[in-house]
Amino acid sequence: MSSERLSALLDEYAELEKRLADPAIHADQNTARRVGRRYAELVPLFKAAGELEQARADLAAARELVAEDPSFAAEAESIAVSLPALEERLAELLIPRDPHDAKDVIVEIKAGEGGEESALFAGDLLRMYTRYAERRGWLTEVIDAQDSDLGGVKDVSLAIKTKGVPEGGNGVWSRLKWEGGVHRVQRVPVTESQGRIHTSAAGVLVLPEAEDVDVTIDPNELRIDVFRSSGPGGQSVNTTDSAVRITHVPTGIVVSCQNEKSQLQNREQAMRILRARLLAAAQEEADAAASDARKAQVRTVDRSERIRTYNFPQNRITDHRIGYTAYNLDLALGGDLDGVLDALAEADRAARLSGAPDLTRR
Repeated sequence: MSSERLSALLDEYAELEKRLADPAIHADQNTARRVGRRYAELVPLFKAAGELEQARADLAAARELVAEDPSFAAEAESIAVSLPALEERLAELLIPRDPHDAKDVIVEIKAGEGGEESALFAGDLLRMYTRYAERRGWLTEVIDAQDSDLGGVKDVSLAIKTKGVPEGGNGVWSRLKWEGGVHRVQRVPVTESQGRIHTSAAGVLVLPEAEDVDVTIDPNELRIDVFRSSGPGGQSVNTTDSAVRITHVPTGIVVSCQNEKSQLQNREQAMRILRARLLAAAQEEADAAASDARKAQVRTVDRSERIRTYNFPQNRITDHRIGYTAYNLDLALGGDLDGVLDALAEADRAARLSGAPDLTRR
């Protein structure tokens, strides 16, 4: 356990507590939210350090009493037995955590191989994440979507956010960051007349939502085009040029939004997605400088890169990264994702404790 790191974090906690007590900070809601998130991250550490310090003081006092009265021996032994668990808890909290854990996210879902069936599956994934968010009390917002002819989605961007400051600094990213990758489905499509099981896939990309202070964008490096939005089959659904396409010239990242009726609103939504993508790209570049670039997020919507399989005939959900399998696919698609997400969180925790790369960077 690093005493220097513990001391530095406790000093940071005390400083943040002072800042939050100053009414002036609440004049800037973005700053207040950012400071509040970091403070919430450090609360568990502060409490664990206090509990360990108190337990050690109680043990010292009990041992002094044992010298005078042997009847206190059992109490001293009980306190001594509790110390390793408290020390382990504090050591775990001292491991550098994912800096984005407190953030909200933007989930992008793209239909891949499988045509219309893939678009229908992408729609299933959209409902799954939306229902999971409802279970957690999170807020959801469809930023942009391109529907398919049969009611699926070809491409959708979904913002998911917590209400207020997340407890313990555990925001949406801390739960959904492992969802990025190719999701494969095996079932009889509605378009299949012979009853044969088909395999198709959809890609999921999870991005921590960036704030203005996270990413600096030079307006001169943006190319902005406007066009008329369209619906399924290419039918025009807007008679004005309200849809917006933004190209970040230095990186080649292109973002389009057409959900809103106003060109200004579509531009603002596109900028949200662009900031998130640039933040993810900067993080990936930083990771690559120290080790291999992240491989967990989807590169191409190809079934060979699958992270999870949804098998309808067997009612089975399998996460291939950790060997997790459960026969409750119907419940999972209804938003009951805690089983697989808890398993991924535990695998990630074990990896971090052993010094191995966490799951998002493998």
